[in-house]
Amino acid sequence: LCSFESSQETFDCSEYGNGSCPENERSLGVRAAMYSLMAGAIFITIFGNLVMIISISYFKQLHTPTNLLILSMAVTDFLLGFTIMPYSMVRSVENCWYFGLTFCKIHYSFDLMLSITSIFHLCSVAIDRFYAICHPLHYCTKMTIPVVKRLLLVCWSVPGAFAFGVVFSEAYADGIEGYDILVACSSSCPVMFNKLWGTTLFVAGFFTPSSMMVGIYGKIFAVSKKHARVIDNLPENQNNQMRKDKKAAKTLGIVMGVFLLCWFPCFFTILLDPFLNFSTPAILFDALTWFGYFNSTCNPLIYGFFYPWFRRALRYILLGKIFSSHFHNTNLFTQKETE
Repeated sequence: LCSFESSQETFDCSEYGNGSCPENERSLGVRAAMYSLMAGAIFITIFGNLVMIISISYFKQLHTPTNLLILSMAVTDFLLGFTIMPYSMVRSVENCWYFGLTFCKIHYSFDLMLSITSIFHLCSVAIDRFYAICHPLHYCTKMTIPVVKRLLLVCWSVPGAFAFGVVFSEAYADGIEGYDILVACSSSCPVMFNKLWGTTLFVAGFFTPSSMMVGIYGKIFAVSKKHARVIDNLPENQNNQMRKDKKAAKTLGIVMGVFLLCWFPCFFTILLDPFLNFSTPAILFDALTWFGYFNSTCNPLIYGFFYPWFRRALRYILLGKIFSSHFHNTNLFTQKETE
């Protein structure tokens, strides 16, 4: 029998296949199809969000507080596609974690951090749109670049401290019977949240910020309806700005809705699993995690569908025009889009 010695404890690993990877029951065709689908999602996630990052960074016309938040959110999605999804793809298809326990913790810490960072960004965008539509006269003084930078500091630092602190302290596993031997002997990358930390993660990392976003966008769309009734009586320049702000709020509201749709099942499962004695099938949890990952794939597709300037910027990037001098001053908006 295989045994594993850790922290002066010896564990019998025979129940876990002596710590080796289980035989993959999937056929070669199924694995090839899974690799193709996941690799495609990874490519779209990396490429689409990289285009967004380059576009907003390069074109001066896009240097606004709102777009700075979108830029940072695109960095979050890009990092998820570049640093998290490839390793998760191998684990999901091969049903085994080949990269060691330490990297397992690093991988899961970044995974958790980036998902919470995304929802914090969406909250910040909701606040930005709230001032733009509900308090337009105060927008320029409330949502300045320094204010946005402070919001971004919170968006990155709080999820980072929470994720790495909880995962590396292993506080999330306190009181889970058999977790030590599972970590010592399993060939997977086991991370199981106990009742306390599963509830904390769901409430603080998902439910509370999601409720704030839904409330803010509810207020935004209520005000937008009032604006729609009086918009034709406004001066042309103010009329145009209100139309643009309403369209931006609608697009970002769709981004928020897709995020909640993609990530709610995963967070809700994390909440319920410890109360169900960790009976959630591993394949189901893995599928829900990938459903959450696909949110980062969807975002650049949403921007491409609703924002003509994004499609225009993509064309300029692919044609290499951004390497021309002074091209960063190019107008990405047509006359119709500025009206």
